[in-house]
Amino acid sequence: MTMHGRSLIRSVRRRDVLAAAAGLAACAMLQPVGALAAGPWQRLDAARDLIGDTVPDTTGIRLDLPLVSEDGSAVSVAVTVDSPMTDDDFVQSIHLFADRNPSPEILAVELTPRAGRAELSTRVRLNESQSVIAIARTSRGRVLATARDIRVTISGCLVRADTYDSPADLDTRVRVTAPARAGEPAEVLTLINHPMETGLRLDEAGDPIPERIIDRFEARLNGEPVLRARYYRSLAANPFLRFHVAPETPGTLALTWTEDTGRIAEAEARIRPG
Repeated sequence: MTMHGRSLIRSVRRRDVLAAAAGLAACAMLQPVGALAAGPWQRLDAARDLIGDTVPDTTGIRLDLPLVSEDGSAVSVAVTVDSPMTDDDFVQSIHLFADRNPSPEILAVELTPRAGRAELSTRVRLNESQSVIAIARTSRGRVLATARDIRVTISGCLVRADTYDSPADLDTRVRVTAPARAGEPAEVLTLINHPMETGLRLDEAGDPIPERIIDRFEARLNGEPVLRARYYRSLAANPFLRFHVAPETPGTLALTWTEDTGRIAEAEARIRPG
């Protein structure tokens, strides 16, 4: 083969490679935008209903949980969403799902700018190894979504426990941690003693234990809402929720837990600006 022939072949190959690369780029541009934001939320009806036709942004939202849990009955989960939390730009809601639980919904929290920070922590039940999904919606119409996989050794939905006849039922604990710097929101840790019976467990006689859960939680600062939460049976026993509040003046944080039977537990804590 002549030198001219080799040069021509190299030139053709170079043109072919460049053309193929351009074609792949064009195909990527022609793909539906939703294909670029694929995630386990697309396989879950409850998550799809929440997202609707909006293409979720997978940046600006973080989900923290362990890679492996030896006990699926109380797995720590934290969600953080980047947001200024101002009156005209704030996170309106944060939702947690577990895609292989008998009931995938875990927690749905409505926030207000008074929270000061779009950050939540809780403990969840996981039936098996699966994906945990977090979805957030903002006041400006953005939808953010992320997911993390976790390996679970022991199911957290069917484990036996003697928590459903406790004399401390509905006892509450609240702790407010002052902010480290001026202007920062205070951290609030809440817990209520409750079995969060899923309706899936059996008693010693082998009969189903009826479902009984705390299904609503509300926090108000000086009468104004900070957050409202819907608890589902995938939330761990003795429901724990960590959140923030940013008071402009000293006041009282009033907390209310409501059981699905209608029983109510209440607590209060004094709050001061940072």
